[in-house]
Amino acid sequence: MIKLKDILFENNPPNLLIPHRIEGRVEKYVQAKIQKYIKDGSKGDLNLSKLALTELPHNLKNIKVGGDFYCYDNKLTSLDYAPSSVRDSFSCYRNELITLRGAPTHISSDFYCYQNKLPSLQYAPISVGGEFMCSTNKLPSLEGAPTSVGRDFMCSANQLTSVDGAPKRVGGYFYCNNNTKKFTKDEVRAVCDVGGEIII
Repeated sequence: MIKLKDILFENNPPNLLIPHRIEGRVEKYVQAKIQKYIKDGSKGDLNLSKLALTELPHNLKNIKVGGDFYCYDNKLTSLDYAPSSVRDSFSCYRNELITLRGAPTHISSDFYCYQNKLPSLQYAPISVGGEFMCSTNKLPSLEGAPTSVGRDFMCSANQLTSVDGAPKRVGGYFYCNNNTKKFTKDEVRAVCDVGGEIII
């Protein structure tokens, strides 16, 4: 049963279609959803967001997601056991991530890991075909960032004092505003081939 206090104190309205913070029931719901996804041929999106998960289910590791994978708005501290392959976008924003360990090595579309507690981009995908957004973390540097990003790269609102480690190629805009250091466009272009504008 959903308690009134839970509704009042949550930032987001609860999903009334799933069990709400009852021990064991969320796990059963998640496993049923994963098994149905596998039975259906792993086609389309797989959404495990807003379930208060502290870790991803272990049986996700060998699944190849045929669409987008969503695990945002949970309590994850790592991406251990994440799907080995995701055809489209990977969204793990608004968790408590302190590491990207477990992330797929290549993402053909977007990778969103903003609003976490990341002190490093170690274990980030090597290449991202769409956008890469790591804003609002605790990053002092960009070491470990993807080597190439097809569209926009967003690292705003961190603790950056250097752009060393930035992708070698960004096809879209490069956002690095609101960091510890205010960078110049020349500093960014010295380490990255940026196809669009640089937002400082």
